[in-house]
Amino acid sequence: MVMGNIGLPVGTEVVVPAAGALAAQGHLSSWWLAGLVATAGEIVGGSLLYAVGYYGGRPFFQRWGKYIKLSEKKLDQFHEFYERYGNGVVFVCRFLPVVRGVSALPAGVSRMQKRYFLIYTLLGSALFCFGLSWLGSTFAHHIDQITPLIHGSTKIAIVVIALAVVGFVAFRFARGRQGQGLA
Repeated sequence: MVMGNIGLPVGTEVVVPAAGALAAQGHLSSWWLAGLVATAGEIVGGSLLYAVGYYGGRPFFQRWGKYIKLSEKKLDQFHEFYERYGNGVVFVCRFLPVVRGVSALPAGVSRMQKRYFLIYTLLGSALFCFGLSWLGSTFAHHIDQITPLIHGSTKIAIVVIALAVVGFVAFRFARGRQGQGLA
């Protein structure tokens, strides 16, 4: 959870329900504890990233932003977004995949007050983590019925992704051929 909240690609949406399912099967103490630990991990990770943004500021972005795909233009957009919609944005970001893992950085750079950052991160993370842990716990009792559905939808997703890649390559190839014909 800490790694996922410092921007590394760790799927909270997979890890926390799995912990809830393990709790339901007796491998972990309880789904409540799984939700609590997940929430604590999110707060620690988010706080670390917030501190990098807060103390590193714009110079951090100027030097390292290109490596994490955050330009100064995007930083300005984040800052404007925080200014326009207020501190509650941090709460909402806790529910958005991908964004949740990096939202603390622009909050820090924007100099959001630490207490508001922690309050909104705690509330959003707690709802998200406890909810996912509970779902994992609930669905663990029905894993035999769910597994075939997951396998079927995985096959469909693979076919759709393969078709999208083939379509994209064909489009790019056709577009490149048109450009050569006009030259």
